[in-house]
Amino acid sequence: MIYKVGLTGGLASGKTTVAERLAEYGIPVLDADKVVHDLYRPGRPGANAVAMVFGVQMIDPQGGVDRKKLAARVFSDQPSLKTLNGLIHPLVITEQAKWFDSLAKSGQPIGVVEATLLIETGGRSRYDFIATVSAPEMVRLSRALGRIPGEDSAGLAKRIAAQLPDSAREAVADLVILNDGTRDELIAKADVLAEKLIAASAAQKKP
Repeated sequence: MIYKVGLTGGLASGKTTVAERLAEYGIPVLDADKVVHDLYRPGRPGANAVAMVFGVQMIDPQGGVDRKKLAARVFSDQPSLKTLNGLIHPLVITEQAKWFDSLAKSGQPIGVVEATLLIETGGRSRYDFIATVSAPEMVRLSRALGRIPGEDSAGLAKRIAAQLPDSAREAVADLVILNDGTRDELIAKADVLAEKLIAASAAQKKP
């Protein structure tokens, strides 16, 4: 039985740094955003769903989703964001389940899914352990500026506001990692998490 771990946190919280550190321990990590990117490619289910519901104006000349245009639409309109999530998240969850199955068949004891919208999509019931990375909103906004092409502070603030507050993730997580210091301090906390997960997955295997 594979030990299923969810790693979450808001935009620019530092969860990707934690995920990269876990991978250095040999722990398989699946980035849910990369799954979405794949689903948005030409001919893939996500691109087809977006075209059908939001119109072909959201599709780029190659036939894939124009992510920048779609983001501008949904992050300024909550009903549209809810509709998009309803379309895409079931597809993402299916891909995650396939990934866990492949890991289990290969004998891997543990797998981590990194996803921003993990709690919102019912992740608590799908994972054995959930860790969330939290950081002050202004710190996250400062980190995000310059990292996301074409976004300004107002656009990033809308994206952050559209997500769950850290407190909501913390309320259901098994572990909270507070990222309000240096990168080295965050790496040290990720090391503690890696050791905890490895031990927990080993304990799960025992009869």
